[in-house]
Amino acid sequence: MDQELILAVDRATYRYPGAPRDALADVPLSVRAGEFHAVLGPNGSGKTTLLRVALGLVRPTAGTATVAGRPAQAWSRRELARVVGVVPQREESAFPQRVRDAVLLGRYPHLSLWGAERAEDRAAVERALAQCDALHLANRWLWTLSGGEYQRVRLARALAQEPRLLILDEPTASLDVRHEMELFERVRALADGGRLAAVMITHHVNLAARFADAVLLLAEGRAAASGTPGDVLTRETVERVFAWPVTIESFEGQPQMIPLRRKEPL
Repeated sequence: MDQELILAVDRATYRYPGAPRDALADVPLSVRAGEFHAVLGPNGSGKTTLLRVALGLVRPTAGTATVAGRPAQAWSRRELARVVGVVPQREESAFPQRVRDAVLLGRYPHLSLWGAERAEDRAAVERALAQCDALHLANRWLWTLSGGEYQRVRLARALAQEPRLLILDEPTASLDVRHEMELFERVRALADGGRLAAVMITHHVNLAARFADAVLLLAEGRAAASGTPGDVLTRETVERVFAWPVTIESFEGQPQMIPLRRKEPL
């Protein structure tokens, strides 16, 4: 039996004001509970614009976007935050804060008008920290954390919202191999729990192929290919989209891209 459709983007098109061409053109994306989808593509291919359309931050010039069956732009920001947890590409901590307090900010959409935290909010924070292997960091100051630790805390804050959809925008930037793998494995495990849908923008083609159920490959704002990693990540398609020679090898049944050296000098 199919899981609930959480995110549905249907033939979305968007052009930024004053831009000479569409940033996004006729792009689809459908994600169900229990699924992990990766969005790949070169810089400037429309990946972040797709998420902005999907979350109702901008109105598409054509096509539609719905979250949990409701038009994306019909959600208030507070209502949407009860359904969608976002780990943005970049952010800076504006003031000194301990980890537990930072994760508690994820409970904001669930708090009462007076904002007083409840026992259920504290319990959600503890669960989120545990899911991200960050309970031992709870009393640390954010500024004392390593890059990998801070990324786990950011993910815990999103999970404290108790979302049905988790959005991650290049979450492994500046992480080492261990922390990259830990993050992909953690997102995979969350999706395998069956209730959460996950969408990750990433430049890690090979990790996306190993962990994601489906891949959307964008090029110049259009869907170059969409489907299982094996269907999408062919040599011909990858070379065309990334404009670089590659070979594709299989590892554990999934395609792995190996960039080749060009014979002629640049």
